[in-house]
Amino acid sequence: MVEDNTIKVTLPDNSVREYAPGILLVDIAKSISHRLAREALAARVDGRLVDLGSSLKGDARVEFLTFDDEEGRQVYRHSTAHVMAQAVQRLFPGTGLAIGPAIADGFYYDFEPKDSFTPEDLVKIEKEMEAIIKANLPFERTELSRPEALAFFKDVGQNYKVELIEDLPPDVPLSCYRQGDFTDLCMGPHVPTTGRLKSVKLMSVAGAYWRGSEKNKMLQRIYGTSFPKKSMLDEHIFRIEEAKRRDHRKLGAELDLFSIQEEGPGFPFFHPKGMIIRNELEQYWREEHKKRGYQEIRTPIILNRLLWEQSGHWEHYRENMYFTTIDEGDYAVKPMNCPGGMLVYKSRLHSYRELPIRLAELGLVHRHELSGVLHGLMRVRCFTQDDAHIFMLPSQVKAEIIRVIDLVDDFYKVFGFSYHVELSTRPEKAMGSQETWELATRELKEALEARGLDYKVNEGDGAFYGPKIDFHLKDSIGRTWQCGTIQLDFQMPEKFDLSYVGEDGQKHRPVMIHRVVFGSIERFMGILTEHYAGAFPTWLAPVQVRVLPITDRHAGYAQKVVDRLGEKGIRVELDSRNEKINYKIREAQAQKIPYMLVVGDKEADQKAVAVRHRAKGDLGAIPLAEFEEQLLEQIREKDVS
Repeated sequence: MVEDNTIKVTLPDNSVREYAPGILLVDIAKSISHRLAREALAARVDGRLVDLGSSLKGDARVEFLTFDDEEGRQVYRHSTAHVMAQAVQRLFPGTGLAIGPAIADGFYYDFEPKDSFTPEDLVKIEKEMEAIIKANLPFERTELSRPEALAFFKDVGQNYKVELIEDLPPDVPLSCYRQGDFTDLCMGPHVPTTGRLKSVKLMSVAGAYWRGSEKNKMLQRIYGTSFPKKSMLDEHIFRIEEAKRRDHRKLGAELDLFSIQEEGPGFPFFHPKGMIIRNELEQYWREEHKKRGYQEIRTPIILNRLLWEQSGHWEHYRENMYFTTIDEGDYAVKPMNCPGGMLVYKSRLHSYRELPIRLAELGLVHRHELSGVLHGLMRVRCFTQDDAHIFMLPSQVKAEIIRVIDLVDDFYKVFGFSYHVELSTRPEKAMGSQETWELATRELKEALEARGLDYKVNEGDGAFYGPKIDFHLKDSIGRTWQCGTIQLDFQMPEKFDLSYVGEDGQKHRPVMIHRVVFGSIERFMGILTEHYAGAFPTWLAPVQVRVLPITDRHAGYAQKVVDRLGEKGIRVELDSRNEKINYKIREAQAQKIPYMLVVGDKEADQKAVAVRHRAKGDLGAIPLAEFEEQLLEQIREKDVS
């Protein structure tokens, strides 16, 4: 009998190729295509990430990772962090090395230098990195015993590495990676050579406590990013600069929308113009929910501790809650609206004929956030959730989930957002049986598939009471924001003993959906501000029209224009200041007002207005009645152009 001297490699498309035992992964990539060999950064073998220089000794499932893959990008940027550490060691001998992971859109490395890094130092480090990349040094993996690793890093004076090794369990395998004259403790994997790294940019330096504890020494953290093409790096830098320009905190102050005061950290103050946007959002929300059979409710902000114990929030969410004492009893400020909605449903008996019951609430909730994570309207301590709780028969679940998906889709289209969907499954700490969770997860999957939506699965990231669908919006500069969510819940109805009377005259347990569309009004306003760079669509704009008389003698006609538009519900204001017309136009532009109406002798004689748009410029003179009709139509249609 002749022994088969080949191994079988199964690729992502389930095709199978045969190779000699011991073949390197890089050679397998070459055999598939020259492009793959050129772009592959690492590989996943039977689910485990490995270097391309690794060999295969037996049958395996193999997937090659490129920069297009999230894990591929992490390998790329972690390798760049090693190159940065090497450059620092060359330029500043004796610098202590801590850790250097890949992060979203980049990497960092924590150092203990003899002197603090300066902006000029970053320029020098970046230049040295370019030299290391040009040298095309191979990343070489070496496995070490615990005593060998300790001896090596003690010998080179890298005490942070020694501490990391000593804190690892004794049976954890240790490995180092070397490129040229530099060796670092690392599990890997890495790209094959430094030459695979192309465009690098060091972004900033900041302080960071060792292991994140203020009890430890303050280190210096250098942030950077890297891309395989300069064009990609340039685009990334542009997005960063554009994000700074669009920062809702800056625009919120410039446009007089909201403020955060020292007297209420994390508790936003909405100014008159900000309230207009907020009210428009809430009005739209109410109109659309009424059309779809929702009934609006309002529940108290403060409720008894026993309720939060019953709901499970006391056990799972207590550290994020605020508390008070009333009549010697313990109460909590609500971090969520769900228990209140439950009590409304339970306040009377329901028949199966009434279901589904859709209860919607714009509910103010409070959650304790650490001061370090507070961020304008994006991360606050009080916010308004646009909640709804849908109580239904088991047979209605799929149809109701599809209805919610359609509602979310309609909402986001109005604001010009595209989105992607993620499905999160049972977390480690969860209420209810495995069987119930599997049923709930299956219902969500079937609804998504019925709507033809692609989705990503996040294992173990569901709520403690049920799996969920999350909607991630994509804004005008390519950032994503998690806003809408649909959470299927078989647990809360059980905990609150909710019921309905079925066809058989007996009591049965309803199924429940928790869902939000905006997520929170505050955060959605922040997202909108940055998405539109403060230039809100006309229907949302706090001031929709500003009337600009050319001279004082045109003020009378200008006031008539203001009065007429105001009577039609248009948000209009008059700039009657004794200033040059070009100055008034620039001021209106800076305030991002959609329309400016310039009026002079000709306009007054012809009952017309000279129209300027903030983006399109001079649109010419038209009759006032015609402008009024066009503007009202634009507002009705919620045009975002």
